[in-house]
Amino acid sequence: MTDDRTQLPIPDYDHLPVATLRDRARALDADGLTRLLAYEEAHGAREPLLTVLRARADQLAAGAEPSSGNPAAPAPEHAPAPTGPLLGESGAPPINPPSQGDPTNPAQPRG
Repeated sequence: MTDDRTQLPIPDYDHLPVATLRDRARALDADGLTRLLAYEEAHGAREPLLTVLRARADQLAAGAEPSSGNPAAPAPEHAPAPTGPLLGESGAPPINPPSQGDPTNPAQPRG
């Protein structure tokens, strides 16, 4: 087992929450799961995740098939920002600041 995290079957593995990793591990075959389990045992050793990975390894050994999910798909935690009109990009005129205390505001009475 290599210690290179870039060789893991789940990208950005070290930064994903356990719930996300549990779901993504279901799409791994026995080899990918074994590599992930060895990496976790050698590095994070997060017991909740080890329990999930070992249980999935037992399921695969008993004949379960990997799910059709993609373990390398973008994680919702790292999804790209939504696109579209944002504040200030709506085409609406800019809102003047309150007139009190701003001598450059044309709506402020001068006198």
